[in-house]
Amino acid sequence: MLLAIDQGTSGTTCLVFDEDAELAGRASREFEQHFPRPGWVEHDAAEIWAVTRAVAAEALDDAGVAPGALAAIGIANQRETVCAWDPESGEPLHRALVWQDRRTAARCDELRRAGHEELVRERTGLVLDPYFAGTKIEWMLDHVDGLRERAQSGRAVFGTIDSWLIFKLTGEHVTDSSNASRTLLFDIVRGEWDAELCGLLGVPEGALPRVRPSAGELGRLRADALPGFDGVPVSGVAGDQQAALFGQSCLDPGTGKNTYGTGSFVLVNTGAKPPPVTPGLLATIAWGIGERLTYALEASIFVTGAAVQWLRDGLGVIERAEETAALAGSLEGNDGVYFVPALTGLGAPHWDPYARGTIVGLTRGSSHAHLARAALEAIAYQTVDAVRAMEEAGGEPLAELRADGGATTNPWLMQFQADVLGVPVVVPEVSETTALGAAYLAGVGAGTLTLDRVRGARRERDRYEPRMSDDEREALLAGWARALEHARGWAAE
Repeated sequence: MLLAIDQGTSGTTCLVFDEDAELAGRASREFEQHFPRPGWVEHDAAEIWAVTRAVAAEALDDAGVAPGALAAIGIANQRETVCAWDPESGEPLHRALVWQDRRTAARCDELRRAGHEELVRERTGLVLDPYFAGTKIEWMLDHVDGLRERAQSGRAVFGTIDSWLIFKLTGEHVTDSSNASRTLLFDIVRGEWDAELCGLLGVPEGALPRVRPSAGELGRLRADALPGFDGVPVSGVAGDQQAALFGQSCLDPGTGKNTYGTGSFVLVNTGAKPPPVTPGLLATIAWGIGERLTYALEASIFVTGAAVQWLRDGLGVIERAEETAALAGSLEGNDGVYFVPALTGLGAPHWDPYARGTIVGLTRGSSHAHLARAALEAIAYQTVDAVRAMEEAGGEPLAELRADGGATTNPWLMQFQADVLGVPVVVPEVSETTALGAAYLAGVGAGTLTLDRVRGARRERDRYEPRMSDDEREALLAGWARALEHARGWAAE
């Protein structure tokens, strides 16, 4: 049996798979989101660990896994969220700064004006944006009393959420290359921390985790981590989007996927060489297996499923996310209502941290159905923007979109996505491919699975064929482009 820990932005889901990648057990639980100021988003790292530990035990119990029957553990995690903790006590030293957090936007502007963006792009494949972990670490070092001195003397360490969980599970301070590549501090060509970038942000390299392959032993469970399962290896780790790429069996160059979660993330496997620097898009490490790194081209969309959560929790427009399909389908069209969900700025391909959420086209006849439909449409439009940017960068035209994540259970959205994209949308039998990818990596790392077996394991559940006319598609996308312009730069000083 393989335990997959899928540690996401709003909660942790743990799934147990058997040797045939069949789901045997699961458990899930949400945790609290903290918003101390506009644009600031934080998590309690201790709560994330407590929730993860609890749901892992529940999933193992649900699957009836006895001690000795668990072969390995894999972790997929929200990527750019960063923690600081005391390596002796294991206690957090500040709330984790979440990937959605925008507090370092001005610092990124300052670095850009100073001419550092070209260096960052060349070494890391990323852009200077508060999305990434590096400026978050710098902020904590500058604003948490005594933290810089602690880090310099070895009494404070940093890591993304995978590193935090591995530390709590095994006592090891390690990460994998896919997560390291999301920090602004990692040279993705040489595959190691970059001293010049660490110096630029004032981050002590000794406070960062050791970097290991994504598949292979990263540590073994301590006796108090998951009682009864001590000694089980953590042998698969990847950032959630890279894990989903692996879980969709996109092991060959040119294959790609979109994961619909709190945000949405389009990734295409580019093989053994980093993709060239492309405006609006990111180059990233997909995974490392042995000495070999595999790369991907990525478009990161910040707010998609989170827009539906906002309708539910912020406005009370819906009680459950599932209601949006019926509400959207109750209208013959969008009646010119567009919602740009730039609630934490805009990601790829626009990269505007000063954009803000905008709703246009409202009339007296607009209703909660229009807002629900506009939120779903926005998810699809943002995906179109990402895919078109990839195609304009010289990539092969997309033959089909492999889709996964929670929103794939919304048939209205999946059909609309196929319509406005103009290619089929294919949903796998196991929609939670982030967790599946973590399990696959763990199996490969533990030697119980081969890459060929992963490659041949993909099975389809649903296929949505486009049925919208070209004229209607282009008219909708033109309306979206107009709405997008109203959202951009709104919070710029």
